[in-house]
Order: sequence, then C-alpha cells, then structure tokens
Amino acid sequence: MKLIKQLIAVATVALATSAYAAVPAAAEAPDVLVKRISQEVIDTAKSDKSIQAGDQKKVMDLVESKILPYVDFQRMTALAAGRFWRDATPEQQKQLSNEFRTLLIFTYSGALSQIKNETVEFKPLRADPADTEVEVRSQVNVARGEPILLNYRVAKSPAGWKIYDINVLGAWLVETYKGTFASEISKGGVDGLIKALSEKNKKLANRPLKAAAKS
Repeated sequence: MKLIKQLIAVATVALATSAYAAVPAAAEAPDVLVKRISQEVIDTAKSDKSIQAGDQKKVMDLVESKILPYVDFQRMTALAAGRFWRDATPEQQKQLSNEFRTLLIFTYSGALSQIKNETVEFKPLRADPADTEVEVRSQVNVARGEPILLNYRVAKSPAGWKIYDINVLGAWLVETYKGTFASEISKGGVDGLIKALSEKNKKLANRPLKAAAKS
C-alpha cells in the first residue's frame, strides 16, 4: 500500500492538468490539455526554489487554486465509497468528500515539492471525438528505474474535462482507497470513516510535505 501511495504521489506530476491553462479547458481535447499543461507544471516545480524547499503555504496555494478545479472530488469520493455512498446522508457525503479532498491535497502537495528530473510521455488517445469519458495514457520517466505507467479517467462536464481517477502501474486510485473505506465503514459506519480521515489529515497537517506524500 505504501508503494502505491508513493507512486500515486508521483502521478501528481501530470495530475496538475490545468494549472496554467491559456485557453478554456473545454476547448481542448483531454489528452492535449493534459500534455500541454503537465509540462508547464513540471517546469514550474523544477524552477521554483520555494516549492523545492517544501514551502507548505506556497505549494498548498498552488494546489488549491490551480489543480483542484480540474479534479472531480465528489465523483472520486463516491466511487471510493461504493455502495455506502448511497446510504450516507447529504451532510455525511459532504463531510466525506471534504476529508478525502484534504487527504489528496496533502498527497498532491507533497509530490509537487519532490519533482526533480521527471518527464512525462503521452500515448495516442484511443477515443471517439464524441466520447464524454476517456482514458488518457502516459508514463512518467524517472532518472533511475523503469518508467511509471500512468493513466487517467477523465470526464467531460459543463465546465470542461475533469479527472476522476488515476491508474498507477495497473492500480486505480479509487480502487486502492475502496478497501480502506469499506474497512473503516464496517467498524464505525460512515461517521467512523469521516473521523478516521479527519484524524489522518490532522497528523499530515503537522508533518513536512515530503513526508505527507509518502505516508
């Protein structure tokens, strides 16, 4: 599980899909959007000394303002919660989404502070122009070791394309968390899961970003 989380952290290299979009997201094909903006984010992370040093406020501000608008956290949370999502009250759904969102923010922020020499290579998009849900495939090339296969599930919304799942080396992020969510819910219900995520986030808030990315 720890290895998967580390790889998911690396996935942030390209998850920061529309950090500096120059044109409306809806105007570009999903793979074009991801490819163009990913490189800009990598270049920014590499050149910003504050991000490299782990400046928590600066990295968190970047994630909050530039990355989060392009991730569908509610859908991601609903998929991770599975059948339990339908049983949760609207208030529980809101709290669960917020806590899961916060957890992923820490992961994303920690990953951004660790970008060094990674590059991203994208594969040809296998989709029909009329599709509203597609999978964008890529790989992260690292200085040492084998490339990390990295795919995205992206859905078209009125606001443009949004990511709702990531696959790292064959493991989808939603599926990875689904087991953890089910385990916590079986012990304490949806409120128990919310509490567990809240406690996790409080611990991460007091740790350096680089440590948060690997936890």
